[in-house]
Amino acid sequence: MSGAVLLDLDGTLIDSNYQHALAWYRAFRTQGIVVPIWQIHRLIGMGGDQLVSAATDEEIERRRGDSLREAAAEEFAALRDECSPLEGASELVTELERRDLTVVLASSSNEDDLEFFLDLLGVKDAVDGWTTQADVEKSKPHPDVILAALQKAGTSEAVMIGDSRWDIEAAAKANLPTLAVITGGWSEQELRDFGAAAVYDSLTSLREGLDETPLRPQSL
Repeated sequence: MSGAVLLDLDGTLIDSNYQHALAWYRAFRTQGIVVPIWQIHRLIGMGGDQLVSAATDEEIERRRGDSLREAAAEEFAALRDECSPLEGASELVTELERRDLTVVLASSSNEDDLEFFLDLLGVKDAVDGWTTQADVEKSKPHPDVILAALQKAGTSEAVMIGDSRWDIEAAAKANLPTLAVITGGWSEQELRDFGAAAVYDSLTSLREGLDETPLRPQSL
């Protein structure tokens, strides 16, 4: 059994991926750049430091990256109250704590958003730590956030729980397996193709199936 679990936040515990996609769509539009929102959705899970060039090109990143990130943050702030915990999110975190696992939120969100969502989840006392954008140089799919979360967990061995290709790829670069949920809008087959160890249709299904994962008790 692994002694630590790293949890992604957006799209995994909080239903916020589509709000993030809309925020980025509107941010690009403020500068006359039209990126189809479905394409933006496929990039959610990356941080803003990676998303601008992935959605457009390196020239736009150089010339407008910072202003686009500021605009996206402002647009998301206006949508943040529409986001809510996904069904079973708090119960999953509580169950992981009950199993004496070290629980760290592996996020590159800004501190304000992370605190807001922690309060929504009501699990601040059930987690052992978290990361924010201040802890990483490059966001997913780079492994920085995973490595920072492992440092906070005090181990090099853990299981990642996420919802996107970017979670799986970042965890793999740190030699960690990922249990994935489809709550971020990626299909089961896609997540398996990108290397998820297992895929669940909800956090409730994941919690109920923990004994079939590396997070099972040692005696099983």
